[in-house]
Amino acid sequence: MPIKVNPAGVIPAIFASSLLLLPTTIATFSGQSDVGPVMSTILAYFGPGQPLYLLFFTAMIVFFAYFYTANVAFKSEDVAKNLKNQNGFIPGIRPGKKTEEHLDYIVARLLVIGSAYLAAVCLLPEILRSQFAIPFYFGGTSVLIVVSVTMDTIQQVQSHLLAHQYEGLIEKSQLRGRKRSKRGTARR
Repeated sequence: MPIKVNPAGVIPAIFASSLLLLPTTIATFSGQSDVGPVMSTILAYFGPGQPLYLLFFTAMIVFFAYFYTANVAFKSEDVAKNLKNQNGFIPGIRPGKKTEEHLDYIVARLLVIGSAYLAAVCLLPEILRSQFAIPFYFGGTSVLIVVSVTMDTIQQVQSHLLAHQYEGLIEKSQLRGRKRSKRGTARR
């Protein structure tokens, strides 16, 4: 049974960046040049590239990766029930509640790696811009979207090529079948 390392996809990064940009958005919409001491302190600590921003960004990506996967992307209860209804099972694991617990265990372990990789990909452009002054124009979310679309396109091209190859094989087998049937009628 294939389980993705990152079943949540780009959604955790989008949620985290949206929530972290909320104070800046509120300050911009207020239209006042003097936003007050509390808001200016919040904006200073939670500005892009600041250590507190990076820490909260990482924590929120990890949280949303677990939350979104557990509640939306992969429901182990449904998968266990579907396996049981289709007479499937995981070798060594009893169908039903034990399968659900085993899937929760596996997904939780995979999400440690998946959320760490997601956070690293999203933080790398931020660190390159803020700490090393490298003009990196794409955010981590943009990089993830470009990579996932590219991988999906490659997969679709491969499936079309494979389908075309099968069509050629079917045509060849039909041609051979016709030749044999003609020979068989000529002998009679």
